[in-house]
Amino acid sequence: MKKILSLNMVWAVALAVFLMGAEASAQIKMPAASPSATVKQAVGLGDITVEYSRPSTKGRKIFGDLAPYGKLWRTGANAATKLTFSDDVMLEGNKVPAGQYALYTIPGEKEWTVIIHKNTKLWGDGGKDYKPEEDQVRFKVTPKRLSDKVETFTIGFSNLTNNSAVMQIMWENTLVPVKITTDVDSRVMAQIQEKVVNGTNVSPALYAAAASYYADNNKDLKQALTWMKQANEKDPKFWTLHQQAKIQAKLNDFKGATATAQKSIELAKKENNSDYVALNEKLLAEIKNKK
Repeated sequence: MKKILSLNMVWAVALAVFLMGAEASAQIKMPAASPSATVKQAVGLGDITVEYSRPSTKGRKIFGDLAPYGKLWRTGANAATKLTFSDDVMLEGNKVPAGQYALYTIPGEKEWTVIIHKNTKLWGDGGKDYKPEEDQVRFKVTPKRLSDKVETFTIGFSNLTNNSAVMQIMWENTLVPVKITTDVDSRVMAQIQEKVVNGTNVSPALYAAAASYYADNNKDLKQALTWMKQANEKDPKFWTLHQQAKIQAKLNDFKGATATAQKSIELAKKENNSDYVALNEKLLAEIKNKK
């Protein structure tokens, strides 16, 4: 009897496994109606990551209909759209500490409310579980009308600078821009103070980096030139010589800039780098016009 029961159990398990496999094979894998997407963008010294789902219009009227004016919108589809900031940032002048947040909006014909929400676990617009007191910040932005239709909901970044970017929320014929800024200058200057000004055995690469930052951000050009010369005295490269020539030109030392640019051309030719040959020749032409 025990052998019969054991045999029956074996057959029962085998049948269950077969049925589970049959059920799985009977399922049809289909494309998601609103495919998920992840966008990661470096801004300043940190990263911004957006995780969201992308619905398409499919002939529907979106804003003022599917996404009603004046009503909280999940800003995407499915789960709440998530924004992750690796550094503290400012969104349209509003401070947002580093961390992960949910992105909600309230669409309007002439004005949108953008909401950075602390609770990232909600589904959709959160319904009764959404608590306004969990908002990190709310602020207003002005939407722009697009001449070309955006069929699929899109979040991206444009107008990148050393310390800022514009996050663009786009769908149908609407673009909602959100200006994001982050502190870069004080952090870079602190590093220069520590590693270059107060540093010992400073490498040519550090001197060149500090000099380039000063030159590119309109700081003390004389100090920038001193550091770049120190870099080139120890380890001259065609690209750092070119940077030195540009700094000399900014300081109206056209004779020195010309000589340095010619040295850069010589090294660039040895390295078969036609780009820097062209850059230096362009600089020499600009210097000639200024004399």
